[in-house]
Amino acid sequence: MLIDFVPTVAGVSLAEAPAFEKAPGGAPANVAVGVARLGSSSAFIGKVGDDEFGHMLANILKQNNVDNSGMRFDHNARTALAFVTLRADGEREFLFFRNPSADMLLQESELDVDLIKKAAIFHFGSISLIEEPCRSAHLAAMKIAKSSGCILSYDPNLRLPLWPSPEFAREEIMSIWDQADVIKINEEEITFLTGGDDPNDDSVVQNKLFHPNLKLLIVTEGSQGCRYYTQDFKGRVPGVKAKPVDTTGAGDAFVGGILYRLAADLNLYKDEKKLRDALFFANVCGAVTVMKRGAIPALPTKDAVLKFIEKDASKSETN
Repeated sequence: MLIDFVPTVAGVSLAEAPAFEKAPGGAPANVAVGVARLGSSSAFIGKVGDDEFGHMLANILKQNNVDNSGMRFDHNARTALAFVTLRADGEREFLFFRNPSADMLLQESELDVDLIKKAAIFHFGSISLIEEPCRSAHLAAMKIAKSSGCILSYDPNLRLPLWPSPEFAREEIMSIWDQADVIKINEEEITFLTGGDDPNDDSVVQNKLFHPNLKLLIVTEGSQGCRYYTQDFKGRVPGVKAKPVDTTGAGDAFVGGILYRLAADLNLYKDEKKLRDALFFANVCGAVTVMKRGAIPALPTKDAVLKFIEKDASKSETN
């Protein structure tokens, strides 16, 4: 979890931005809030600095009904910062301040083991694999979760500027691939992880990215919806139309949506009709999020999702 600094003006480079406003960020934290806002229970494990920003982030989780008892505060390192902008050409620009930041310094001995053991689903990204000691803490947490019978959910959330090299990123992201039960990736990540293959080719996904222990692989396609692959079936769930204001956090809202539904029915992936319904729900979570600025402030409640679905259904009927 970190602080994103976002330009107050849209469509400018970081250098051109006249001013920045701060926003809480970090994909796993966004997902934890997403799940809680939909009405399920979630907890966050990670490290921030023992500074104003770190305590602000812990409070934001608490205000959003996320259990933050697994958070740790580092006295010697600062909370991570990221300057993020969406340029006029649609490209995102990142500038990270992590040298080293508190999140990279989480130690295995600081893990709240009981908190992990209580979970039905343990969700993680790949950024925590970049540096020690956080990498060992991440792997230890996965091991505890696995032996406690948790479903392991993985969203690599590729951020190449944070990795020493693309080769190292590919190697580390794939190093835990076969331990995950549920994986969510986007088209750009497929191309990167397969060394340039076509992300729309089902055989690429099935032969190179689907592994024998995987229960569910989801490929998100932004506003176009998503594709899904399980041991028994595959398909596509179309997206829904929304007027985008800010796409930050849309992927995390999607993950929050699908994990919320999976937590309520851990065998969801075995029934295609139920799975399609849950993925449509997750698509709507993403769509509602892009209509507001920021990630955490824009994550929807269950009511907001159901209202959007109702409106979308009545639009389809009138068309």
